Amino acid sequence: MTEPFDLAVIGGGINGAGIARDAAGRGLRVLLCEKGDLGEGTSSRSGKLIHGGLRYLEYYEFRLVREALIERETLLALAPHIVWPLRFVLPHGAGQRPAWMIRLGLFLYDHLGGRKRLPATRRLDLRRQPEGEALREEYRLAFEYSDCWVDDSRLVLLNALDAAARGAEILTRWEAVTARREAGLWHLALGAADGSRREVRARLLVNAAGPWVEQVLRGVAGANSARRVRLVKGSHIVVPKFWRGPHAYLLQNDDKRVIFVNPYERDLCLIGTTDIPCEGAPETVAIDDDERAYLLRVVNRYMRRQLTPGDVRHAFSGVRPLYDDNAANPSAVTRDYVFDIDRTGDAAPLLSVFGGKITTYRKLAEHALDRLAPFAPKMGPAWTGRAPLPGGDMPGADFAAYLATLRARFPFLPEGLSHHYARLYGTRAETLLAGARRLDDLGRPFAANFFEREAEFLVEHEWARTVEDVLERRTKHHLHMTPADIDAFAGWMAQAA
Repeated sequence: MTEPFDLAVIGGGINGAGIARDAAGRGLRVLLCEKGDLGEGTSSRSGKLIHGGLRYLEYYEFRLVREALIERETLLALAPHIVWPLRFVLPHGAGQRPAWMIRLGLFLYDHLGGRKRLPATRRLDLRRQPEGEALREEYRLAFEYSDCWVDDSRLVLLNALDAAARGAEILTRWEAVTARREAGLWHLALGAADGSRREVRARLLVNAAGPWVEQVLRGVAGANSARRVRLVKGSHIVVPKFWRGPHAYLLQNDDKRVIFVNPYERDLCLIGTTDIPCEGAPETVAIDDDERAYLLRVVNRYMRRQLTPGDVRHAFSGVRPLYDDNAANPSAVTRDYVFDIDRTGDAAPLLSVFGGKITTYRKLAEHALDRLAPFAPKMGPAWTGRAPLPGGDMPGADFAAYLATLRARFPFLPEGLSHHYARLYGTRAETLLAGARRLDDLGRPFAANFFEREAEFLVEHEWARTVEDVLERRTKHHLHMTPADIDAFAGWMAQAA
């Protein structure tokens, strides 16, 4: 019988991938299984921000905000291709939180996390500065502060890639069917969509199933916990970008919630999110008409350009698996994370993850392994705070300088295409482009900035198996393709499979 894994992880979202990477780098033999694609659930349907959570200060979540702000700087250095600075304009008007309160909150936001790379908050006169052009005339004052954008799907993927490079086995589309303890080990039965079965053993088990954490805890592992997860649906819409400049907007609604309006995919804009209780199966969530109307109403309250339902190009919904702290308002539920360890006597430990947010995934993984360290005496020390993610090994974490280098090495690439490769793949773009001397070497074009060479790379190196894997998670090409383009690519994928 094969040697048992030191650690098995159920769940291929950001927390599961982060834990697998950290554990593999500490010298553990790791298995990660995911019933679908990596990041297919919550982790690819976020607001795509690495941020401290300005509004969490209102709920006195100072520890969480500080940790998130520190992580913002760390991830900006470790993954400069998929994490980059973004300035947010926060208009202020009558009936909102007092200006002094916002100034105080932004002062704390600037100083809690030891900000180093990002510029400080500033006050804007919207009548004189270009950030006010898109706003209605009654908004004359605003504050501008810094946070970061992230390609959430690729953040998951890069953690899984690095875990695999350090020896972890990554199984996508393999579901954990049962997990039972026997002779001090976990015995997992895994099932694939094609009917294949596999049995594995592990000394430690981590349940990082996100919205399905309770289902795995009770239905798969047969364990219990007093902790509960609270499922909250967040929906976003995508519309054409309607303002000039690289900045984003943060809009305060009259229900005290805030809505982000962010530049997205060159000429588009991402608007979100809603916060409503999730009812039904997490995998079936979808935006409804009331949510669309809510988001449009908030934006139209502020902007000169009035949006209509016809402007919505795309929409998506995700389920946040928040730790249930019994808050009455879904917006007030903590975004912090909590661990539960199930172990009696010499029984093999099970650690379940409740809550968390994408910004703090790395610290969550580090803390999870610290909790498991007593059961894994050969585990090495924490290391992920210093090691770039795949493709992020750019001198000085300087994306602009690396982009210039890539363009010099592959001068035949159109400007938009070289930027696309550098953003998604960082220094790994040189592997993707190896041997290419002219544009024709990239193979069949499926759409603007999308060639056969990239699709082959994703299938060969990044576990892509379906059209959605390629177009919606590993890239966002679907936002720039016609239905006919997508059908043509689907035909190619069928042949490639």
